Amino acid sequence: MTTDDAAPVILWFRRDLRLADNPALNHAAETGRPVIPVYILDDAGDGRSRGAASMWWLDKSLRALAESLKERGAELILRRGDSEAELRRLIDQTGADTVFMNRLFEPDAWARDADIAHGLKADGVECKGYNGALMARPGSVLNGSGGPYKVFTPFKNALLAATEAPPHTTGPRDLSGGPKLESDDIDTWGLHPTRPDWSRGFDWTPGEAGATAALGRFVKHGLDHYGKGRDIPSLPATSRLSPHLHWGEISPWRAIAAARDAAADGKVPAAEADKFIAEIAWREFSAHLLHHFPQMTDKAFRPEYDAFPWLDDDAGFTAWTRGQTGYPIVDAGMRQLWKTGWMHNRVRMIVASFLIKDLLVDWRRGEAWFWDTLVDADLGSNVQNWQWVAGSGADASPYFRIFNPITQGEKFDPDGKYVRKWVPEIARLPDKYLHAPWTAPVEVTRGIGLRLGHDYPRPLVDHAQARDRALAALKRVSGKTEYPHD
Repeated sequence: MTTDDAAPVILWFRRDLRLADNPALNHAAETGRPVIPVYILDDAGDGRSRGAASMWWLDKSLRALAESLKERGAELILRRGDSEAELRRLIDQTGADTVFMNRLFEPDAWARDADIAHGLKADGVECKGYNGALMARPGSVLNGSGGPYKVFTPFKNALLAATEAPPHTTGPRDLSGGPKLESDDIDTWGLHPTRPDWSRGFDWTPGEAGATAALGRFVKHGLDHYGKGRDIPSLPATSRLSPHLHWGEISPWRAIAAARDAAADGKVPAAEADKFIAEIAWREFSAHLLHHFPQMTDKAFRPEYDAFPWLDDDAGFTAWTRGQTGYPIVDAGMRQLWKTGWMHNRVRMIVASFLIKDLLVDWRRGEAWFWDTLVDADLGSNVQNWQWVAGSGADASPYFRIFNPITQGEKFDPDGKYVRKWVPEIARLPDKYLHAPWTAPVEVTRGIGLRLGHDYPRPLVDHAQARDRALAALKRVSGKTEYPHD
C-alpha cells in the first residue's frame, strides 16, 4: 500500500444517508482528495440485527443516495461483510489513508467503531469521526454533578441552552475523480421482501428528497396544530420524520430550524414549534440515556422492575401482534403497524400499555416486535419508550398509569375514523359501541351482520380486572403501599 497527497479518502456512510448537513462528507471533500463513498452492510456490526421493515427502508434509501452521488460525479460503493475487513480491503485497493465517518452512539456500535479506529491507526490509517446524528454528542450535556440527566425536562432545557444549529450546508457539488471499484449489486442483497411482499401497503418515500418533502408538508399542514393534532390518530398532524431521522436522511437541526423559522415568520404559533422541538429533544434524551446506560436494552432502568412477575402468555402476545385483542383501538394500531410499517404515537402508548399491563407480557417482547416491524425502529427511542410505558425507565410514566383502551379510543378517536379504517369488520357499529363492541345489544350487532367471537374477537381480558392485577404486581415491585384511582 502506498500513500501520498493524491491518495483518496474513504467516506463511510452508515446512518447518515444524505448529502446536506453531513459533516463527514464536508470534511472529506475539504481534503481536496478523491472521495470514495462506501456503504457496508454488516449484518452484526451495530450489535443488533436490523428488523425486516428497517431493511425495506434501507434498500430504498441507499438507492436514493446512490442517485444523488451519481449526480455529483461519484459512485456509491456497496460492500457486504465485516466492516473492518471491508474497509481494509478498500484501503488495500486504493491506498486511502483516512476514513471519514459520522459517529454512531449506541453502545455496541460505539465500541465496534473504537476497535476499528484503533486497529486502523496502528497501520497508519486515521479515522475521523463527527456528530451528524444528534443535536449534541452524548457526554456533552451533563447535570450539575457532572453526570447524565435522568429526567427529561431539565435535560431538554440544558440541551437547548447549550447547543446551537451548525451552518446549513448542501454538500460539495463535484465529487468526481474517485477510482473505479467493484461494488455489489443492491438487488442481490435481498432487502426488499418477497414471497410474500408484505410491504405493498407501505406509503413512504425513503431518501433525502423524501425527508425534505415530509418536513415541508408537516410545516405547512401539521405544525400549526401539532400540540393537539398529534394525539388524534386519524389526522395527518404528525411529522412522520422519524424514519428519515433514524437513517440520517435529514439532520435534526434542519427540522428544528424549519419549525423555528415558521414561528418567527408568524406562520405557526411559537408554542406549537416548541412542542415539536421538545419531541426532537425526547429523541435526543433517549439516545443520550442509551449511551450512558447500555444495560437498558435488556434490563429495567430501575432494577426493582426486573422482578416483575411477567406471564408467558404466547396466545395473548400472538393475538396482540395480529390485531385480534378485541379492543378496537389496540387492534387498529397493530394492524396499521403491520400494513404500513408505522404506528401513530398516541396509539403506540396504548398498545404498549395493553401488552404490558393488561396482558402482563414482558415489555422486551413488545420492543422486539416493534424493532422488526417499524420502519423507524431506533434502538434508543424504542427501548426508552417501552420502558417509559412499563414504568421501569428514566423519567417513566408513573407505575399506576394504565391506559384504558376504551376511554382512550373514545377520547382520541371520537368519530371512529381511525378504528373504522383499520378494523373494517366493526365499521358499521354506531359510535357509542365502536370502542367496546361487546357492549352493543344483540339487535344492533345482528342488524349489521356482526357476530362477536367470529367476525371480531371478544376481549382477551376484562380491562378492569386486568388493571387491578397489574397494579397489585406493580405495587410489589415498586415498593409502593398505595396508589391513586383514576
